[in-house]
Amino acid sequence: MNAQAIQSGGNDSLASARAVIDREIEGLQAVKDSLGEQFTQLVDIIHNLKGRVIFSGIGKSGHIARKIAATMASTGTPAYFVHASEASHGDLGMIAPGDLVLCLSNSGETKELADVIAYARRHKHMLVALVRRAESTLARDADIAVVLPNVPEASPTGAPTTSTTMMLAYGDALAMALLEKRGFTKDDFGKYHPGGKLGSQFIRVHNLMHTGEELPLVTDATLMQQVLLVMTAKRFGTAGVIGAEGTLQGVVTDGDLRRHMQDGLVKLTAAQVMSKSPVTVGPQQLAAEALAIMNSKSITALFVVEEGRPVGILHIHDLLRAGVM
Repeated sequence: MNAQAIQSGGNDSLASARAVIDREIEGLQAVKDSLGEQFTQLVDIIHNLKGRVIFSGIGKSGHIARKIAATMASTGTPAYFVHASEASHGDLGMIAPGDLVLCLSNSGETKELADVIAYARRHKHMLVALVRRAESTLARDADIAVVLPNVPEASPTGAPTTSTTMMLAYGDALAMALLEKRGFTKDDFGKYHPGGKLGSQFIRVHNLMHTGEELPLVTDATLMQQVLLVMTAKRFGTAGVIGAEGTLQGVVTDGDLRRHMQDGLVKLTAAQVMSKSPVTVGPQQLAAEALAIMNSKSITALFVVEEGRPVGILHIHDLLRAGVM
């Protein structure tokens, strides 16, 4: 294949890719324009639901249903995915009283959903359909039929592309509307994501700080000979200096030691050597904020204070071990 042919093939691929994205953008815009009273009604129904939202589907629609269920579950709306095929072999038992059943299907005629639909009707579960065809079995049987706009698939073969993109966007919009209605916060989100990098963004200083006997604390009158012993024993590279009322007056760091080396260091008191007004953090601050402070100040440890009193100490190694970035 010559260079011209290769270039031509590349251009065709780019044109095809852009056409697909343009068609899906068209679908997304159509979904956005179609939102109205029905959407608001569905948000209110789910918000007031006593049970969970049970998603079901098959094939590509099933994959989208599973993803929307996961998004809802992680943002404060109890949700679960039941595979349409497995439902007929015992998984219908996962649908409990008070649950709402939300089925996704492009055609609305998916035979594997028949048992899910029949079960929902028989046990009086509210049934919601997310479909492309208003004149379909699923849409007719549903209490609420959300019919997506009739935007053609981006695939010339009719493979699910635009339709699944529209389903996913509608589900995300529903999940986020419910999140806002519930007043779901970043702190709440963090509780559902304790693992991995996502969870590390929500770790608080108090979750990682060292407390009690681990704190390297001395009084302002402590001689530096003893301060050095405390710094060596506690291994944080610093010592906190407290006054008569127990408040943090300053810190002694390795840099302070070097600056006073020629002044008869061991005969001085902690108050004479310490750096005053040290940078500190509160126990409720995000660990990521503490790391940002350390990086900006080029320090490796921070005292944690409440009402001026040291209650903990945080080392940069604690943050790195926890995956805080």
